[in-house]
Amino acid sequence: MCDTCGCGQPDDHIKIRKPGEEHEHRHEHSHEHSHDFEHEHEHEHDKKKHKHKHEHNYEHSHEHKSHEHSHKYEHDEHTYEHAQSKEIKIEQDIMQKNNLLAERNRGYFEAKNIFTLNLVSSPGSGKTSLLEKTIKDLKKKLFFFVIEGDQQTMNDAKRIEATGAAVVQINTGNGCHLDADMINKAVKKLDVKENSVLVIENVGNLVCPALFDLGESKRVVIISVTEGEDKPLKYPNMFTTSDICIINKTDLLPHVDFNVKKVKEYALRINNKLDFFEVSAKTGNGMDEWYEWLLKFGGKR
Repeated sequence: MCDTCGCGQPDDHIKIRKPGEEHEHRHEHSHEHSHDFEHEHEHEHDKKKHKHKHEHNYEHSHEHKSHEHSHKYEHDEHTYEHAQSKEIKIEQDIMQKNNLLAERNRGYFEAKNIFTLNLVSSPGSGKTSLLEKTIKDLKKKLFFFVIEGDQQTMNDAKRIEATGAAVVQINTGNGCHLDADMINKAVKKLDVKENSVLVIENVGNLVCPALFDLGESKRVVIISVTEGEDKPLKYPNMFTTSDICIINKTDLLPHVDFNVKKVKEYALRINNKLDFFEVSAKTGNGMDEWYEWLLKFGGKR
């Protein structure tokens, strides 16, 4: 999975920045050049070693810094193709490392009484709008710190900064989820205080974020009434690992074909411990129940 979706990229492709720090950039370029030369190889055939010369006439590309390149060449007796590719760690090792770091994060959060929410959803569910309204309405009662996850932009961090909450943006490059190590680094940069609420807005998709424990206190999956009712059945891992399900954009219910009762039934079929909130972050309808739950767990200001 992680070798094809972009999660296996080098760590230096991940950027953790506060709003206003986004002007740093890396200069990368690649170029191609050809070689026309001969050199000597030692080969083994049928367990007998021998040496012979090869003439090469091939092209390869370099990416500066990493210097990864592949070769394809031919000679009289053989046709070879080999790549100096990175070894792909097996998924079990990746998950084990992440889970150990997540436990460290969780221990830190518990020791500091930091109530941590991991918001997960598909793109367009309205989780940034929900978070903006929540912070604006509760910022006199709770200390909010926010970690935004996004592949490329600082857009969400700037929106949260406008609410007055402290925020950092994690740009994951090609990565489709946050992991425990990113959260550990972001928490240090954000300097999260004791007795506060830390909200992590994960990268928008309902697949990969379900697999990575970040050390959060509660996982909150958000769906909107503009999505299909069968999301819980199509993405069961996300609903299995979540504690709360928020159904957003309920102000649009008169205009869309969405059955709230049915989506709850599907979700409870996957996870019968889910708690639900039906809200409209736009109109504020239903938000009071969400706030009441949040105030019960969040450290008081």
